[in-house]
Formats: sequence, structure tokens, C-alpha cells
Amino acid sequence: MIAKKKEDVEALREGGRRLARHVRVLSAMVAPGITARALEERAREMVEADGDEPAFLHYRDRRDHEPYPSALCVSVNDVIVHSPAAVNNAVIKEGDVVCLDFGIRHKGLYTDHAITVIAGKALSPHDEELLHGTQEALAAGIAEAKVGNTTGDIGYAVEQVAHAHGFGFPRNLSGHGVGLQVHEEPHVPNFGDKGKGVQLVEGMVIAIEPMMTLGSGELYVDADGHSYRTKDGSRTAHFEHTVIITRNGPRILTKE
Repeated sequence: MIAKKKEDVEALREGGRRLARHVRVLSAMVAPGITARALEERAREMVEADGDEPAFLHYRDRRDHEPYPSALCVSVNDVIVHSPAAVNNAVIKEGDVVCLDFGIRHKGLYTDHAITVIAGKALSPHDEELLHGTQEALAAGIAEAKVGNTTGDIGYAVEQVAHAHGFGFPRNLSGHGVGLQVHEEPHVPNFGDKGKGVQLVEGMVIAIEPMMTLGSGELYVDADGHSYRTKDGSRTAHFEHTVIITRNGPRILTKE
């Protein structure tokens, strides 16, 4: 989306603020014993109370055989993205690495946000480094989201952080445009070459979302048809912000 109208920008900002609040509340609920289904129910309650709509519930990409069955994605440990909280039967345990990925539709416009947290105490310092490093990669990618730069500049910045930490990362998943739809052009990869890809322009709204693993980064789709798991069973992290590109630099929309 290229947001040119003031009312569209304000709707995106307000939707982003609301979404950031929802994700903060949900992340605070993550603790040993909580179920993904309980997180799903709370997510729906908050969105309904605001008069908004969950973005992912019943979403259907052209490649999907069935509509997505959940409002919230709760992906645990070796699941990196897209695990449907409503039906995955996950029960969170001590030390689990838990990604919450959520989106809403506010006044007809979409925002998308993800955070990864550890339930209780970390089982390994590697898990903590994985989270910190993936957040670092997100910050590096956002810093390159400037008018005149390219999606390749973003991907290059993210990739350099992955290499610095020795993390693997998938090459078949990426960030994307967002706003009028859940997923739009341009494709925003987590690797790339400086100056390559799509040029960024003022008003462009994109979701930047590094996904990192402690292993190779190679994935497969689980039997549920949605959840992406690491082939080597390694743990994963995923952080995402919706960002609007302005003449004064990137503006994070998904924050309170």
C-alpha cells in the first residue's frame, strides 16, 4: 500500500497502536501451563471489544486449500511461523520459545506484528541470544526502510545480523507489503543485495519480519498444512513490525 491520504495514515497508526497493545497483553500471558487456545480466545476478545476484525481468521491465500482457522498464530520452539492457535493444541511449558504473530483490520486497513518470548526461565543462553539477535536484525532492517533505498537494502541488513550471530534463516519466507490486504507487494526478503529489489517510496507500508533459527534454517510444512517447522528441530524466533516509509525516515506503526 502507498498511503497518501491523511485519514489512511491515521487509521494505520491507530490500528498499529491497538495491535501493539494486544500483543503486549498476550505476551504477558505466556507462562508455563497456558494454552494456545486461551491466547486465541483473549486475542479475539480484545479485537471484538475495540470494534475491529482479526486479520488472519478465515484468510485465504491463492496457494491455500482452506481458509486459515485462527485469529492468532502461536508458534512454539521448532515451529517458526503460522501455527494456528485455535487448533494446534499447544500447551506452553517452562523454557518454551513462543512466537505470537497477530494482525488486525481497523477502519478497513491492516497491520501486522509479531514478537517472540520465553515462557518462564530460558533453558539455554542460546535461546536468549536467538531472541536478542532476531530483534537486532529487525532494528537493522527497519533502519534501511528509507525513501530511495530498496528491499534488497533491508534484506542485506537483516542477513548481516544473522551471519554475525551464526543463525540460520529461511529463504522461502519473507516480509511483505501490507495495508489494503494482509499480504501485498512488495516482497521484503530477509536476505539480499544492496540496491537490488523494489525501490522504497514515500507512503509505502511494509511488514519487516526477520525469522531466525539456531540451526540451518531449512523448513518443512507440518501435517496441519500451516505450521512451518525446522527440519533439524532447532529453535526459532520471529519479530515483526509494520512500518510506513516517510520523507523523514521509517515510522514504526505497531507500537503503543
